[in-house]
Amino acid sequence: MITNQLNEELTKNGQQSLINLASNEYFSAIDPKKLKARIITPVFKEYRDGKPRIVSLFAKRARGLMSRFIIQNNITDPEEIKAFDLEGYYFNNQLSNENEWVFSR
Repeated sequence: MITNQLNEELTKNGQQSLINLASNEYFSAIDPKKLKARIITPVFKEYRDGKPRIVSLFAKRARGLMSRFIIQNNITDPEEIKAFDLEGYYFNNQLSNENEWVFSR
């Protein structure tokens, strides 16, 4: 049901991509295989002991910061979220792949 509603909204607005800022728990409510869009999932990592790691508390806050960034900047092109740089995060091309974009600090 949620997947169908998302597909309707994506089609109505001519969008071909969906930025997934939901937690894994909430995202499991949709069927990504039936979604008629590319799903881009930003992942937020902290460097600890020289290695990039997800710290849940910080990742949750960063997802909210990115949501605000997208809304305030009226972003419609997914590429524009790579400019996200709040609270020391930056797009990390080396850790990213086609659909999982890593922002680290």
